[in-house]
Amino acid sequence: MSDSEDEIPELVEAVNKIPVSIITGYLGAGKTTLLNYILTEQHNKKIAVILNEFGEGSAVEKSMSVGQSGELYEEWLELRNGCLCCSVKDTGINAIENLMKKKGKFDYVLLETTGLADPGPIASIFWLDDGLGSELYLDGIITVVDAKYGLKNLKEDKQPGVVNEAIRQVAVADLILVNKIDLATKEEIAKLTSHIQTINSFAGLVETHKSNVDVDEILDLHAFDTMGKKSDWTALEKRGISDHHNIDQSVTTVTFTVQGSINSEDLDNFIQNLIWEKNVKNATGDVMQILRLKGEVSVTNEPKRVILQVVQELYDRILTTEWGTDTRTCTIVFIGKHLTKSILLESFSKLVR
Repeated sequence: MSDSEDEIPELVEAVNKIPVSIITGYLGAGKTTLLNYILTEQHNKKIAVILNEFGEGSAVEKSMSVGQSGELYEEWLELRNGCLCCSVKDTGINAIENLMKKKGKFDYVLLETTGLADPGPIASIFWLDDGLGSELYLDGIITVVDAKYGLKNLKEDKQPGVVNEAIRQVAVADLILVNKIDLATKEEIAKLTSHIQTINSFAGLVETHKSNVDVDEILDLHAFDTMGKKSDWTALEKRGISDHHNIDQSVTTVTFTVQGSINSEDLDNFIQNLIWEKNVKNATGDVMQILRLKGEVSVTNEPKRVILQVVQELYDRILTTEWGTDTRTCTIVFIGKHLTKSILLESFSKLVR
Protein backbone atom coordinates (compact mmCIF):
# COMPACT_ATOMS: atom_id res chain seq x y z
CA MET A 1 0.00 0.00 0.00
CA SER A 2 1.12 3.53 -0.68
CA ASP A 3 1.18 6.18 2.02
CA SER A 4 -1.90 7.79 0.50
CA GLU A 5 -3.81 4.50 0.66
CA ASP A 6 -2.94 4.13 4.34
CA GLU A 7 -4.33 7.52 5.24
CA ILE A 8 -7.67 7.56 7.04
CA PRO A 9 -10.21 9.69 5.17
CA GLU A 10 -12.19 12.27 7.08
CA LEU A 11 -15.96 12.26 7.23
CA VAL A 12 -17.83 14.45 4.77
CA GLU A 13 -18.84 17.86 6.01
CA ALA A 14 -22.59 17.84 6.59
CA VAL A 15 -23.01 21.51 5.65
CA ASN A 16 -25.57 22.05 2.86
CA LYS A 17 -25.99 18.33 2.31
CA ILE A 18 -29.13 16.21 2.56
CA PRO A 19 -29.19 13.94 5.62
CA VAL A 20 -30.03 10.24 5.24
CA SER A 21 -31.31 8.13 8.14
CA ILE A 22 -31.48 4.35 7.94
CA ILE A 23 -34.58 2.78 9.48
CA THR A 24 -33.96 -0.83 10.46
CA GLY A 25 -35.53 -3.41 12.73
CA TYR A 26 -36.57 -7.02 12.89
CA LEU A 27 -39.54 -8.41 10.95
CA GLY A 28 -42.83 -6.98 12.22
CA ALA A 29 -41.26 -4.43 14.55
CA GLY A 30 -43.12 -1.51 12.98
CA LYS A 31 -40.69 0.08 10.51
CA THR A 32 -43.28 0.52 7.77
CA THR A 33 -45.84 1.78 10.30
CA LEU A 34 -43.28 4.40 11.35
CA LEU A 35 -42.72 5.47 7.76
CA ASN A 36 -46.46 5.58 7.01
CA TYR A 37 -46.86 7.80 10.07
CA ILE A 38 -44.11 10.14 8.88
CA LEU A 39 -45.56 10.23 5.37
CA THR A 40 -48.99 11.31 6.61
CA GLU A 41 -48.06 13.49 9.59
CA GLN A 42 -48.01 17.27 9.19
CA HIS A 43 -44.43 18.29 9.99
CA ASN A 44 -43.58 20.96 7.39
CA LYS A 45 -40.69 18.90 6.07
CA LYS A 46 -40.15 17.54 2.57
CA ILE A 47 -39.06 13.99 3.26
CA ALA A 48 -38.29 11.27 0.73
CA VAL A 49 -38.89 7.74 1.98
CA ILE A 50 -37.10 4.95 0.16
CA LEU A 51 -38.69 1.53 0.61
CA ASN A 52 -36.45 -1.48 0.48
CA GLU A 53 -38.99 -4.20 1.20
CA PHE A 54 -42.50 -4.97 0.07
CA GLY A 55 -44.70 -6.71 2.62
CA GLU A 56 -48.36 -7.40 3.12
CA GLY A 57 -50.87 -4.98 4.53
CA SER A 58 -49.20 -1.64 3.83
CA ALA A 59 -51.28 0.85 1.87
CA VAL A 60 -48.14 2.68 0.82
CA GLU A 61 -46.39 -0.47 -0.32
CA LYS A 62 -49.43 -1.73 -2.20
CA SER A 63 -49.43 1.49 -4.20
CA MET A 64 -46.03 0.56 -5.59
CA SER A 65 -45.63 -1.48 -8.73
CA VAL A 66 -43.88 -4.79 -9.18
CA GLY A 67 -42.60 -5.90 -12.56
CA GLN A 68 -43.75 -9.09 -14.27
CA SER A 69 -40.60 -10.88 -13.19
CA GLY A 70 -41.05 -9.69 -9.62
CA GLU A 71 -38.33 -7.03 -9.80
CA LEU A 72 -38.91 -3.64 -8.27
CA TYR A 73 -38.81 -0.59 -10.48
CA GLU A 74 -39.03 3.12 -9.84
CA GLU A 75 -42.42 4.37 -8.73
CA TRP A 76 -43.40 7.55 -6.90
CA LEU A 77 -46.27 8.38 -4.62
CA GLU A 78 -46.46 12.09 -3.89
CA LEU A 79 -48.33 13.09 -0.75
CA ARG A 80 -50.08 16.29 0.24
CA ASN A 81 -47.74 17.02 3.14
CA GLY A 82 -44.77 17.37 0.79
CA CYS A 83 -43.39 13.91 1.39
CA LEU A 84 -42.49 11.50 -1.37
CA CYS A 85 -42.67 7.73 -1.04
CA CYS A 86 -40.74 5.76 -3.61
CA SER A 87 -39.11 2.48 -4.51
CA VAL A 88 -35.97 2.17 -6.58
CA LYS A 89 -34.08 -0.76 -8.03
CA ASP A 90 -30.87 0.55 -6.51
CA THR A 91 -30.97 2.19 -3.07
CA GLY A 92 -27.43 3.47 -3.58
CA ILE A 93 -26.29 7.06 -3.73
CA ASN A 94 -26.72 7.53 -7.49
CA ALA A 95 -30.32 6.32 -7.39
CA ILE A 96 -31.28 8.72 -4.62
CA GLU A 97 -29.44 11.66 -6.18
CA ASN A 98 -31.21 10.95 -9.48
CA LEU A 99 -34.48 10.94 -7.57
CA MET A 100 -33.69 14.37 -6.17
CA LYS A 101 -32.91 15.69 -9.65
CA LYS A 102 -36.24 14.42 -10.96
CA LYS A 103 -38.42 15.50 -8.09
CA GLY A 104 -36.51 18.41 -6.59
CA LYS A 105 -34.60 18.82 -3.36
CA PHE A 106 -35.70 17.21 -0.12
CA ASP A 107 -35.09 18.19 3.46
CA TYR A 108 -34.42 14.61 4.44
CA VAL A 109 -34.18 11.03 3.16
CA LEU A 110 -35.32 7.99 5.15
CA LEU A 111 -34.20 4.58 3.91
CA GLU A 112 -35.99 1.47 5.18
CA THR A 113 -34.10 -1.82 5.19
CA THR A 114 -35.54 -5.31 5.05
CA GLY A 115 -36.32 -6.95 8.38
CA LEU A 116 -33.37 -9.33 8.15
CA ALA A 117 -30.87 -6.81 6.81
CA ASP A 118 -27.56 -5.94 8.40
CA PRO A 119 -27.60 -2.11 8.35
CA GLY A 120 -23.80 -1.88 8.51
CA PRO A 121 -23.08 -2.41 4.77
CA ILE A 122 -26.03 -0.19 3.87
CA ALA A 123 -24.63 2.59 6.05
CA SER A 124 -21.27 2.27 4.33
CA ILE A 125 -22.63 3.42 0.94
CA PHE A 126 -23.39 6.84 2.44
CA TRP A 127 -20.09 7.07 4.28
CA LEU A 128 -18.03 8.94 1.70
CA ASP A 129 -14.91 10.98 1.30
CA ASP A 130 -14.99 14.47 -0.18
CA GLY A 131 -13.68 13.26 -3.54
CA LEU A 132 -17.02 11.70 -4.41
CA GLY A 133 -18.83 14.98 -3.87
CA SER A 134 -22.14 13.47 -2.83
CA GLU A 135 -25.08 15.67 -1.88
CA LEU A 136 -25.97 13.16 0.84
CA TYR A 137 -24.58 12.34 4.27
CA LEU A 138 -25.41 9.67 6.83
CA ASP A 139 -27.23 11.19 9.81
CA GLY A 140 -27.91 8.10 11.90
CA ILE A 141 -29.22 4.55 12.21
CA ILE A 142 -32.64 4.12 13.84
CA THR A 143 -33.71 0.65 14.98
CA VAL A 144 -37.33 -0.27 15.73
CA VAL A 145 -37.83 -3.06 18.29
CA ASP A 146 -41.10 -4.88 19.02
CA ALA A 147 -41.94 -4.41 22.72
CA LYS A 148 -43.85 -7.72 22.84
CA TYR A 149 -41.53 -10.03 20.91
CA GLY A 150 -38.27 -8.06 20.86
CA LEU A 151 -36.70 -9.95 23.76
CA LYS A 152 -37.50 -13.28 22.12
CA ASN A 153 -35.94 -12.08 18.86
CA LEU A 154 -32.82 -10.84 20.63
CA LYS A 155 -32.38 -14.17 22.44
CA GLU A 156 -32.95 -16.33 19.39
CA ASP A 157 -30.13 -18.86 19.04
CA LYS A 158 -28.05 -18.86 15.88
CA GLN A 159 -25.30 -21.15 14.71
CA PRO A 160 -21.98 -20.73 16.56
CA GLY A 161 -20.08 -17.58 15.64
CA VAL A 162 -23.10 -15.85 14.09
CA VAL A 163 -24.64 -12.70 15.60
CA ASN A 164 -28.39 -12.80 15.05
CA GLU A 165 -29.95 -10.05 12.94
CA ALA A 166 -31.97 -8.47 15.75
CA ILE A 167 -28.88 -8.09 17.96
CA ARG A 168 -26.82 -6.67 15.10
CA GLN A 169 -29.54 -4.09 14.33
CA VAL A 170 -29.63 -2.98 17.98
CA ALA A 171 -25.84 -2.96 18.28
CA VAL A 172 -25.24 -0.46 15.46
CA ALA A 173 -28.18 1.83 16.32
CA ASP A 174 -27.88 5.49 17.29
CA LEU A 175 -31.53 5.62 18.36
CA ILE A 176 -33.82 2.72 19.34
CA LEU A 177 -37.62 2.91 19.23
CA VAL A 178 -39.29 0.39 21.52
CA ASN A 179 -42.57 0.06 19.65
CA LYS A 180 -45.98 -1.50 20.39
CA ILE A 181 -45.74 -0.71 24.09
CA ASP A 182 -49.53 -1.06 24.30
CA LEU A 183 -49.13 -4.80 23.65
CA ALA A 184 -46.61 -5.42 26.42
CA THR A 185 -46.70 -5.16 30.22
CA LYS A 186 -44.53 -2.71 32.11
CA GLU A 187 -42.47 -5.64 33.33
CA GLU A 188 -41.92 -6.92 29.77
CA ILE A 189 -40.89 -3.47 28.58
CA ALA A 190 -38.50 -3.06 31.53
CA LYS A 191 -36.85 -6.43 30.80
CA LEU A 192 -36.54 -5.59 27.12
CA THR A 193 -35.03 -2.13 27.62
CA SER A 194 -32.60 -3.51 30.20
CA HIS A 195 -31.53 -6.21 27.75
CA ILE A 196 -31.16 -3.66 24.94
CA GLN A 197 -28.85 -1.59 27.11
CA THR A 198 -26.65 -4.61 27.80
CA ILE A 199 -26.13 -4.76 24.04
CA ASN A 200 -26.00 -1.04 23.24
CA SER A 201 -25.98 1.32 26.19
CA PHE A 202 -25.00 4.30 24.05
CA ALA A 203 -28.09 4.63 21.83
CA GLY A 204 -31.05 6.75 22.88
CA LEU A 205 -34.28 4.92 23.77
CA VAL A 206 -37.80 6.11 22.90
CA GLU A 207 -40.97 4.15 23.68
CA THR A 208 -43.71 4.37 21.04
CA HIS A 209 -47.27 3.24 20.36
CA LYS A 210 -48.03 2.39 16.70
CA SER A 211 -44.66 3.96 15.86
CA ASN A 212 -46.01 7.43 16.62
CA VAL A 213 -43.06 9.61 17.54
CA ASP A 214 -42.19 13.29 17.38
CA VAL A 215 -40.38 13.59 14.03
CA ASP A 216 -37.80 15.86 15.66
CA GLU A 217 -36.81 12.92 17.90
CA ILE A 218 -35.54 10.87 14.96
CA LEU A 219 -34.27 13.51 12.54
CA ASP A 220 -30.97 15.44 12.64
CA LEU A 221 -29.24 13.10 15.08
CA HIS A 222 -25.83 14.04 13.62
CA ALA A 223 -24.56 10.71 14.86
CA PHE A 224 -21.83 10.47 12.24
CA ASP A 225 -20.53 14.01 11.79
CA THR A 226 -20.43 15.34 15.37
CA MET A 227 -20.75 14.06 18.92
CA GLY A 228 -24.47 13.72 18.33
CA LYS A 229 -27.71 15.56 18.81
CA LYS A 230 -27.22 15.57 22.56
CA SER A 231 -24.23 15.25 24.86
CA ASP A 232 -23.95 11.48 24.57
CA TRP A 233 -20.91 11.23 26.83
CA THR A 234 -22.67 13.10 29.64
CA ALA A 235 -25.80 10.99 29.25
CA LEU A 236 -23.74 7.82 29.40
CA GLU A 237 -22.06 8.89 32.62
CA LYS A 238 -25.40 9.88 34.19
CA ARG A 239 -26.82 6.43 33.45
CA GLY A 240 -23.87 4.97 35.26
CA ILE A 241 -23.22 2.49 32.48
CA SER A 242 -19.55 1.75 32.08
CA ASP A 243 -19.31 -1.96 31.32
CA HIS A 244 -22.29 -4.20 30.62
CA HIS A 245 -21.93 -7.95 30.80
CA ASN A 246 -24.76 -9.83 29.13
CA ILE A 247 -25.23 -13.39 30.38
CA ASP A 248 -27.64 -14.27 27.56
CA GLN A 249 -25.35 -13.59 24.60
CA SER A 250 -21.90 -12.27 23.93
CA VAL A 251 -22.65 -8.84 22.39
CA THR A 252 -22.01 -6.18 25.01
CA THR A 253 -21.13 -2.53 25.57
CA VAL A 254 -17.80 -1.49 27.08
CA THR A 255 -16.78 2.12 27.72
CA PHE A 256 -13.91 3.83 29.48
CA THR A 257 -12.24 7.22 29.88
CA VAL A 258 -8.48 7.71 30.05
CA GLN A 259 -6.91 11.06 30.88
CA GLY A 260 -4.27 12.29 28.44
CA SER A 261 -3.60 12.30 24.67
CA ILE A 262 -2.72 9.64 22.11
CA ASN A 263 -0.43 9.88 19.10
CA SER A 264 -2.34 9.87 15.80
CA GLU A 265 -0.44 6.88 14.39
CA ASP A 266 -0.89 4.91 17.61
CA LEU A 267 -4.63 5.59 17.50
CA ASP A 268 -4.90 4.32 13.92
CA ASN A 269 -2.85 1.23 14.76
CA PHE A 270 -5.06 0.50 17.78
CA ILE A 271 -8.19 0.65 15.63
CA GLN A 272 -6.53 -1.30 12.80
CA ASN A 273 -5.55 -4.16 15.12
CA LEU A 274 -9.05 -4.25 16.51
CA ILE A 275 -11.25 -4.09 13.39
CA TRP A 276 -9.04 -5.09 10.43
CA GLU A 277 -6.23 -7.28 11.69
CA LYS A 278 -8.59 -8.81 14.28
CA ASN A 279 -5.71 -9.81 16.52
CA VAL A 280 -7.14 -8.45 19.77
CA LYS A 281 -8.50 -11.33 21.86
CA ASN A 282 -10.44 -11.50 25.09
CA ALA A 283 -9.54 -13.32 28.29
CA THR A 284 -10.69 -16.68 26.90
CA GLY A 285 -8.88 -16.33 23.58
CA ASP A 286 -11.85 -15.27 21.43
CA VAL A 287 -11.27 -12.51 18.87
CA MET A 288 -13.05 -9.29 19.88
CA GLN A 289 -15.53 -8.44 17.12
CA ILE A 290 -16.50 -4.74 16.91
CA LEU A 291 -19.98 -3.94 15.56
CA ARG A 292 -19.96 -0.26 16.52
CA LEU A 293 -17.50 2.09 18.18
CA LYS A 294 -17.80 5.76 19.05
CA GLY A 295 -15.28 7.90 20.81
CA GLU A 296 -14.08 11.37 21.65
CA VAL A 297 -10.31 11.43 21.97
CA SER A 298 -7.48 13.88 22.43
CA VAL A 299 -4.79 13.44 19.78
CA THR A 300 -1.27 14.70 20.47
CA ASN A 301 -0.54 18.12 18.90
CA GLU A 302 -4.16 18.44 17.74
CA PRO A 303 -6.01 21.38 19.38
CA LYS A 304 -9.45 20.01 18.47
CA ARG A 305 -11.40 17.05 19.79
CA VAL A 306 -11.40 14.01 17.50
CA ILE A 307 -14.61 12.01 17.12
CA LEU A 308 -14.11 8.34 16.24
CA GLN A 309 -16.71 6.39 14.27
CA VAL A 310 -16.60 2.67 13.51
CA VAL A 311 -19.35 0.54 11.99
CA GLN A 312 -18.04 -3.00 11.70
CA GLU A 313 -14.92 -2.63 9.49
CA LEU A 314 -15.56 0.99 8.48
CA TYR A 315 -13.47 3.54 10.38
CA ASP A 316 -13.40 7.32 10.26
CA ARG A 317 -12.72 10.32 12.43
CA ILE A 318 -13.63 13.99 12.41
CA LEU A 319 -12.35 17.14 14.11
CA THR A 320 -14.85 19.09 16.21
CA THR A 321 -14.45 21.76 18.91
CA GLU A 322 -11.19 22.89 20.46
CA TRP A 323 -10.12 21.57 23.86
CA GLY A 324 -9.14 25.01 25.11
CA THR A 325 -8.46 24.82 28.84
CA ASP A 326 -10.48 21.61 29.31
CA THR A 327 -8.68 18.55 30.64
CA ARG A 328 -7.73 16.32 27.72
CA THR A 329 -9.27 12.88 27.88
CA CYS A 330 -10.05 9.91 25.63
CA THR A 331 -13.51 8.34 25.98
CA ILE A 332 -14.39 5.33 23.83
CA VAL A 333 -17.54 3.19 23.67
CA PHE A 334 -17.17 -0.30 22.18
CA ILE A 335 -20.18 -2.38 21.12
CA GLY A 336 -19.34 -5.88 20.00
CA LYS A 337 -18.85 -9.56 20.64
CA HIS A 338 -16.43 -11.19 23.08
CA LEU A 339 -15.31 -7.89 24.60
CA THR A 340 -13.15 -7.75 27.74
CA LYS A 341 -12.91 -4.28 29.22
CA SER A 342 -9.70 -4.83 31.16
CA ILE A 343 -7.79 -5.91 28.03
CA LEU A 344 -9.11 -3.03 25.91
CA LEU A 345 -8.40 -0.51 28.65
CA GLU A 346 -4.88 -1.80 29.31
CA SER A 347 -3.87 -1.88 25.63
CA PHE A 348 -5.26 1.63 25.00
CA SER A 349 -3.88 3.16 28.21
CA LYS A 350 -0.34 2.13 27.24
CA LEU A 351 -0.59 4.46 24.26
CA VAL A 352 -1.85 7.52 26.16
CA ARG A 353 0.53 10.13 27.52
